[in-house]
Amino acid sequence: MFHFTAKLEIIGINPFVFLPEEILNAILDKAGKKKGFIKVKGTVNNLPYTQTLVKYSGAWRLYINMIMLKNSPKRIGETLEITIDFDVQDRSYPMPPKFELALANNLEAKSVFESLSPSRSQEIVRYLSRLKNEDVLDKNIERAINFLMGKERFIERDRP
Repeated sequence: MFHFTAKLEIIGINPFVFLPEEILNAILDKAGKKKGFIKVKGTVNNLPYTQTLVKYSGAWRLYINMIMLKNSPKRIGETLEITIDFDVQDRSYPMPPKFELALANNLEAKSVFESLSPSRSQEIVRYLSRLKNEDVLDKNIERAINFLMGKERFIERDRP
């Protein structure tokens, strides 16, 4: 676990901090990659978080959302106490069996799903796997298939 202090900054509407270069490099080495999303965990002002490091506009940033830090957009300029480390915890969600069956029954939708970026396909699976009501799940699986077929929006996204 690495410890540092950083000034809370903002880009657009998103509060964030930069990591010290040596800490960033150590986390990227632990992750075994230098692009994409890097899973991290730690604390902000002694409160635990899980988050993702994101490279945007050429710089890696740790975005500080309001779950991590209450009223973070109003605290720009504040110096934060941060711990951070690469998170080895698997954050993937299992494919809902009903969605897997729906894809097996629609090879065109399955082909589109398999061509999506890993983050986009995982976003769909995560959304569906969190649904507890069977009727709501069935309705949203139908919407997901229609989305993959280019017939409607799904989870605020246009056709892939």
